[in-house]
Amino acid sequence: MLNVAIKAARAAGAIINRAALDVESVRISQKQINDFVTEIDHASEKTIIETLLTAYPGHGILAEETGREYGAKDSDFVWVIDPLDGTTNFIHGFPVYCVSIALTVKGKVEQAVVYDPTRNDLFTATKGRGAFLNERRIRVSKRTQLKDCLISTGFPFRPGDNFKSYMNMMGEVMQRTAGLRRPGAAALDLAYVAAGFTDGFFESGLSIWDVAAGSLLVTEAGGLVGNFTGEADFLEQRECLAGNPRIYGQLVPILGKYSKFASAGDKAAVRQAAAADAPEATHTPEAEGAADAAESAASQADAGKGEDAPF
Repeated sequence: MLNVAIKAARAAGAIINRAALDVESVRISQKQINDFVTEIDHASEKTIIETLLTAYPGHGILAEETGREYGAKDSDFVWVIDPLDGTTNFIHGFPVYCVSIALTVKGKVEQAVVYDPTRNDLFTATKGRGAFLNERRIRVSKRTQLKDCLISTGFPFRPGDNFKSYMNMMGEVMQRTAGLRRPGAAALDLAYVAAGFTDGFFESGLSIWDVAAGSLLVTEAGGLVGNFTGEADFLEQRECLAGNPRIYGQLVPILGKYSKFASAGDKAAVRQAAAADAPEATHTPEAEGAADAAESAASQADAGKGEDAPF
């Protein structure tokens, strides 16, 4: 099954590389503000699905552009596909994008392929058998101190994203690390954690096809992956944190309080810190009284909402 996935990823990569030679002529449409899709996304996805279903007609498909339109609807075997992760980079000719294919069996990721067509880098993993880059075994980095680490992330770009919260998260991580990077393709970011090129990665707002393959690469390379609070059942929670075990353990206390699954107390502390950072003019007795009342109401709302509290 891994070999079929590799064949599908390389076929999609060939389409992407041909299009990259004349990216100006590629037709582009916009799904929502700053969220683009090209004819190459569609052509790449079509090739992947055809390759997989030719070999396994009884398997299900969950793809970024066509959802569950193709494949069996009730199979335990589901291929999770991002045909071109990093479309915005691709449109601009910025050579950081990839094809991501994962096979889930009863909801658990068992096979993973992340293929970078610009460098011909093939990352693969099979559950229980390790992770590989171009057939060479890879491991997460051995760094143990956050101050020595290179961490990657993704910036919020959709309307409604909590920019203020993300700025605070980045500010906390920047001050504690050797550097923060934003390459622009989450599947490749996770592959780089697996290979030890970076020591950790975090991003919110990601879909299952962004993280499924990369998450298996990380765990098979000896790393940890979960949501911001460290919980491992994260695939459909739109929150992803990955890293080598020591660094993952140091990032959870920094990022956990920003999680939509954080406790009401943690969320209140984050709001208090944000209020303290606000311009001095707001620190009048009236404003502080209003802030206290708002915080109390928000805490009660959080206590009532539980896990459905917004990020």
